[in-house]
Amino acid sequence: MDVEAKLYAEERRHLIVRLAREAGRVEVARLAERFGVTPETVRQDLNALQRSGLLKRMHGGAVPLERSLYEARISERREFSAEKESIAEAALPLVPVTGSIFLESGSTATFLAEHLPPSRDLTVFTNSLPIALLLAPRADLTVITLGGRVRAVTLGEVDSFAIRSLRDIHVDVAFLGTNGFSVPHGLTTPDQSEAEFKRETLRVGETSVLLADRTKLGQASVWRYGELDAIDVLVTSPHAEERLLDEAREHVGRVVLAQ
Repeated sequence: MDVEAKLYAEERRHLIVRLAREAGRVEVARLAERFGVTPETVRQDLNALQRSGLLKRMHGGAVPLERSLYEARISERREFSAEKESIAEAALPLVPVTGSIFLESGSTATFLAEHLPPSRDLTVFTNSLPIALLLAPRADLTVITLGGRVRAVTLGEVDSFAIRSLRDIHVDVAFLGTNGFSVPHGLTTPDQSEAEFKRETLRVGETSVLLADRTKLGQASVWRYGELDAIDVLVTSPHAEERLLDEAREHVGRVVLAQ
């Protein structure tokens, strides 16, 4: 801490970029504490880094510029795995005993699939190949995939076949994911085909449940596909910034915090 407090501005900014790339985001308050400088100094650093094309300013912090355009491959999405698993467990009470659900492709939804209780008389629709393969052997479930082009990044089905399937179904609960959740920009994702598909997922459930770890809150990506008030329930981490949780409560019907 003492060494970092003595850094020149350029050295401090270089380290800020490295921290942002390692963690996926940086926050003004934590950087100010770490470097022993004022929040205003950190904001000046972040503004300078944004002008240099290295970071993208977000409310309360910044993300690497490439993050707004980048999607982790499915094999890379175990980051924050303990947090995502706890979010999935917190969503379990929202799974009906009988009826139908939709599970959108994503790492947190995969955790939910792994934890689905036995002896549930459920029809499970999904666009996720990993989720379909995981649940297909269960005799108590009817598993239906949507069809469509499989994206190598997510192993999720998208495009016209998948969208047409979504338009033909209506489920009791839809468990959804997102890349970005912010008041100024709504629900966002880096890929246009994902955005077109996700736009339809917001209509498929009687109840729409968003599973989002703390890295998604306050973030924005390239393609906007929906408003925050399209979500009935947000299940997220208690470690998210309180300000972001308060904003979510103003725009979403109900916020559930994982343990």
